[in-house]
Amino acid sequence: MTFREAESGWVLMLDATVRSTLAAAVGEDNVISDPVGLRSYECDGLTGFRVVPDLVVLPTDTASVAAAVRTCHDHGVPYVARGAGTGLSGGALPVADGVVISLQRLRRVLEVDPVDRRATLQPGVTNLDITRAAAPHGLYYAPDPSSQQVCTIGGNVAENSGGAHCLKYGFTTNHVLSMTVVLPDGDVVTLGGDTGEQLGPDLRGVFIGSEGTLGIVCEVTVRLLPVPETVRTLLADFDSVRDAGEVVSDIVAAGIVPAAVEMMDNLAIQAAEQAVHAGYTLSTAAALVVELDGPATECAEQFEQVKAICERHGCTRLHIAGNAVERAKIWKGRKAAFAAVGRISPDYFVQDGVVPRTRLAEVLGRIEEMGREEGLRVANVFHAGDGNLHPLVLYSTAAGEQDRAEKLSKQIAELCVELGGSLSGEHGIGTDKACSMPRMFGVDDLTTMDRVRSAFDPRRLCNPGKLLPTPRLCGEAPGPYRPHPLEEAGVIERL
Repeated sequence: MTFREAESGWVLMLDATVRSTLAAAVGEDNVISDPVGLRSYECDGLTGFRVVPDLVVLPTDTASVAAAVRTCHDHGVPYVARGAGTGLSGGALPVADGVVISLQRLRRVLEVDPVDRRATLQPGVTNLDITRAAAPHGLYYAPDPSSQQVCTIGGNVAENSGGAHCLKYGFTTNHVLSMTVVLPDGDVVTLGGDTGEQLGPDLRGVFIGSEGTLGIVCEVTVRLLPVPETVRTLLADFDSVRDAGEVVSDIVAAGIVPAAVEMMDNLAIQAAEQAVHAGYTLSTAAALVVELDGPATECAEQFEQVKAICERHGCTRLHIAGNAVERAKIWKGRKAAFAAVGRISPDYFVQDGVVPRTRLAEVLGRIEEMGREEGLRVANVFHAGDGNLHPLVLYSTAAGEQDRAEKLSKQIAELCVELGGSLSGEHGIGTDKACSMPRMFGVDDLTTMDRVRSAFDPRRLCNPGKLLPTPRLCGEAPGPYRPHPLEEAGVIERL
């Protein structure tokens, strides 16, 4: 075996034995080692961070995932699980001299059970393909990230993804019943059960949203829902973001829980409209997409209430989708926004934070001021119903603006915490915001999280350097450790 000196200490470099063992575990045809091929895996959707892995393996079943993980564990090789690479926080950033375990060849829908309303899937199945598989039975899968055509259920589990309809239907954790998981030592276990519950600690809940740091999910059983009887969608324009934000607060205050409430500012609207021609008003300051679903009578009554609230707050244009085609067109504009921003700025950071609904106007005003101070534009498109912001910080690499943009993006995330929110709603912490975690959590909180992680992965080989701050990443001193009384008594042992 050979080693090289790195910032964090001596790091094992993959030798011929490790490579051949991994090739035997997954098959020679499922290994990528040429420099050009490896470059395809150097980053996820957060392209500002790039690391070329030493090797990429593409297992085809749970057994070969377990064999690959066991090999890495036995030889002390760090590894990162990767789905579609659509993450936006650097959560799938490889480790130099490490291995990427790609799950793209585990793409089968294993079962759709219309009686118990559930589906079992391999992790490489895309979010939208779950609904396509369930549709013949009058069922669908509720969580719907904007990237649902390409993002995978394995990545959704890792990040606890939500989407536009999370206001009413919740996040991935509310819809996953059980998972088959490969732990960091290569053992295969099942977390959860037929009802999503199991005796003892909620290990299913611990694993979902752990950003790939506790193991690799290889099968997922999710809950399916019946297609709603009625769906009503409207697009409303406003002269100010404040007016649109007040509409959101008033809708919720009226006891109405829409399936979705989405907001876009003018910059995001211009980008989306140029890209897909969804019928948005180019001159409006802000637009709301509001969708209600459920029983026809209830939906009709609440829809009239929503229209009245919009009009009370100075709605300048109210477009109601008359059929499924018009509804799809409205949503096409909203879901195309992230990619469409590339038309007005090929370089941008996508941030993800949460604030209380009542502070939406305030935070958007502060973001505008911060962008002006840095000389950068910020487009805003977000899940207004639960205050989940997605500011897009636009910059030019050619003009040397990347460092300023990265700084502004970080400041926006930390502003959300300052205003009573959180660093992330659904994109995760990953590499991008690990150093900001102390802004939201105290030393004891972070120490507890770190010990949970150590219980699963004491060797720290599974997606290292993500989620939790480390001295290597952040230049901070580790927090104090206070032994538990049972540890002092010799009853338990520190990992």
